[in-house]
Amino acid sequence: MDFMKNVILFGPPGAGKGTQAVKLVELLKVPHISTGDMFRYHIKNQTSLGKKVKEYTTQGLLVPDEVTIAMVQERLSQPDIKNGYLLDGFPRSLPQAKELEQILKLSNLPISHVVNIQVPEEEVRTRLAKRATIEGRPDDADPKVIQKRIDTYKSQSEPCLAFYRPQGLVHDIDGLGSIEEVFVRIQKIFA
Repeated sequence: MDFMKNVILFGPPGAGKGTQAVKLVELLKVPHISTGDMFRYHIKNQTSLGKKVKEYTTQGLLVPDEVTIAMVQERLSQPDIKNGYLLDGFPRSLPQAKELEQILKLSNLPISHVVNIQVPEEEVRTRLAKRATIEGRPDDADPKVIQKRIDTYKSQSEPCLAFYRPQGLVHDIDGLGSIEEVFVRIQKIFA
């Protein structure tokens, strides 16, 4: 695999990004940079950032750009990303996508692939409700919060795809089926 492996993993809440990210990181041998994991780490350890993040996530809102961007920029300055990276959960808004482009220009590590896992809205609701039960994630239990997260994804995150499409970077993947079936579709992008 002698090509750039600078990947963004995209998709609505509950699309299976976290599950597919683990498999993709193994396939590409690159670090997994997950804003969700970073946020959960800070919340769990009750850092000042964690307290800020929790205020937003419990309402189904996105964490403000400056907080998220600063965190990602710091992570992207680490030496382990020189051979590629997998960004999961970032960018989530057009300003974040534009800011990311500037950050990556400086480090000369531009995005090479945007993997967009597509899942219908009904399926997203079902999956999030199931995840709330299995993983005990309270942010997934409230139907109002779920709807807010879906609406937020549509209004703020989906425009990122329109930003990357003209550059020929977006690969749409059908997110329905088993974890393996979805991963086989993703693997084809990198074959």
